[in-house]
Amino acid sequence: MPDIVASDLKRLRRLSKEGAWIVLGQASAVLGSLASVRLLTELLDPAAYGELALGMTVATVVNQTVIGPLSNGVTRFYAPAQERGDLGGYLHAVYRSVSIATVIIILMILLMIAGLVVAGRTRWIGIATAALVFATLAGYNGILSGIQNAARQRAIVALHQGIESWARFLVAAGLLLWLGASSTIAMVGYAIAVVPVLGSQYVFFRKTVPLNASAADKEHGWQQQIWRYSWPFGAWGIFSWAQQVSDRWALDLFATTQEVGLYAVLFQLGYYPMSMATSMAIQFLGPIFYQRAGDASDCRRNENVSKLSRRLTGLILAFTGAVFLAALLFHAQIFRIFAAKEYASVSYLLPWMLLAGGIFAAGQTISLNLMSQMKTHTMVVAKIATSSLGIIFNFAGAYFFGIKGIVAAIVLFSILYSVWLAAISMRAAAKPGTQ
Repeated sequence: MPDIVASDLKRLRRLSKEGAWIVLGQASAVLGSLASVRLLTELLDPAAYGELALGMTVATVVNQTVIGPLSNGVTRFYAPAQERGDLGGYLHAVYRSVSIATVIIILMILLMIAGLVVAGRTRWIGIATAALVFATLAGYNGILSGIQNAARQRAIVALHQGIESWARFLVAAGLLLWLGASSTIAMVGYAIAVVPVLGSQYVFFRKTVPLNASAADKEHGWQQQIWRYSWPFGAWGIFSWAQQVSDRWALDLFATTQEVGLYAVLFQLGYYPMSMATSMAIQFLGPIFYQRAGDASDCRRNENVSKLSRRLTGLILAFTGAVFLAALLFHAQIFRIFAAKEYASVSYLLPWMLLAGGIFAAGQTISLNLMSQMKTHTMVVAKIATSSLGIIFNFAGAYFFGIKGIVAAIVLFSILYSVWLAAISMRAAAKPGTQ
């Protein structure tokens, strides 16, 4: 009995330490994001800030369709590779997969430039190219972070999360002061800031993640498994990307770029911090879920993961409700602290953006449960259908009600997304995991 108690205490101390590092990393990232809003809204007027927000939609396509899906697959298969003693083969497969993804991104950049030239939108080439470069470098960083997080190297992940968030806007602000207030300059600053963070991440990666080069010969088909697991993310990724960026482009179409800038600040102060705050729990529990599920062939292990997922979802929804009520009372004060006064006119919508972010985050925890059980294919229809409806909601909302309509559309989309995934999770709970 004393040995069991000592083991439990040791495990609790280890988990507490890991949790503390995750809180530190995510909190630093959130604070960096909030600080960036304050500083960049002082340096860029709403129209220029709107252009920057539109430029970021280009970066999002890389994350949603190429790097993001691959990163999910890479992270998920670290635990099985470790169990089989084949980290070398696994990392060899990761390297080859990232190389293929890089070629795809280069082709995307070339096609985008050609398309902008043909369309006569050459003024967008600079910011769009910078956005794609930024997304690619940030994606590499995300893959390294995913592997290190799966390896429970929490301190390293937290350190780089915080540094990247702050470095991004500080470098961008420095370039804006030096070269002038331009959305393109800000995006170039974002890309430049990621380079030293990526370099540092790689150095720590080589030191902390063991690699036996000769083990590549006994690869267990990791590349095929990673791609088979990841393809659903890419399949729905283009729809998710369209849904995520349609809010800004709908406002740009039916309103003005200035309105896009106002909305971008609202999104960054409401939806984004909520997603980041709740993702702390996901980042902490993700590797634990994957380790407990293993290769997802044991129903008892899967049920254990499902129970944890349900508890986490409930906690996130309760936290969302509390934050929503607080924002109803203090939205004006929050905007006075974190944004320039030109943006205060939309502060009353902040509680609803927080609500949308929290509900969507609850859906993501349900998604994590299905990912742990190798059931990514079960989410394809739901992801595509809800994203398609979300696009319709966004354009209808922007057309009839402007920013208010967009906020209502995002709340509606988040509810639909979470409820649909909950239904899928309940149906799939008793089935063994398959890819």
